[in-house]
Amino acid sequence: MTFKTTHQMLGVLLWALISAPTTSLAQQSTPLDQVEQEAIKALILQTIRENPEVLVDTLLAFEEEAQAQAEAEQHAAIARVGDLLLADGNTGVMGNPEGDIVLVEFFDYNCPYCRRAAPVLFELIEENPDLRIIMREWPILGPDSELAARASLAAIKQNKFEAFHEALMAHPRANTVFIRRAAEQAGLDYDQLQADMDAPEVDAHIAKSHDLARQLGISGTPTFLIGETLLPGLLEKADLQALISEAEDVD
Repeated sequence: MTFKTTHQMLGVLLWALISAPTTSLAQQSTPLDQVEQEAIKALILQTIRENPEVLVDTLLAFEEEAQAQAEAEQHAAIARVGDLLLADGNTGVMGNPEGDIVLVEFFDYNCPYCRRAAPVLFELIEENPDLRIIMREWPILGPDSELAARASLAAIKQNKFEAFHEALMAHPRANTVFIRRAAEQAGLDYDQLQADMDAPEVDAHIAKSHDLARQLGISGTPTFLIGETLLPGLLEKADLQALISEAEDVD
């Protein structure tokens, strides 16, 4: 038996010792008696004392396995809901509406990191004519955030989503005062905007965002999705551009 194989076997035994109580051994179809159980435990503990790296290697191996499983589940979720994200017409789009390179952002108007990402996205739009950015409204930071999301989605009906989005992101906060100011800056009919904020499609978008975030395991904003890559948090412009360039190469 090789050194590596010995470590692997001891790792399995160690994991059994860590993850299962002694009583579970007695529930096997061919249970070990108490003496045999104690002998195995003594062997494992002696091996750990003499070879502490076994413990580290075992824990690292199981951590890697858990991470790989989580990534596989996330990729499966992306494959499952990806078409819904791309084909949903009930959402704001920036950049080239027919662009083949699609970047999705889950965002909240009162998320400071989303606010910092906004000008970067506009720069990327200018520099990448085939880029389409799908803005997935996900208001998770309170009533003002939901109010802003509703106003933003209502602006779609007046074909002024991008103008409203840029104006609101330029203000220090999304609330009633700044929502109205952004609407005026974008040239929106404010009375019509208010009437459209409670439309069924607005409710549907927000509800779907919560469901999609749950399925994808997203826990905060901003979160970006491009192709099969899901990346949480604020990203540098160079990192986003690298993802866009990689997607162009694939196409």
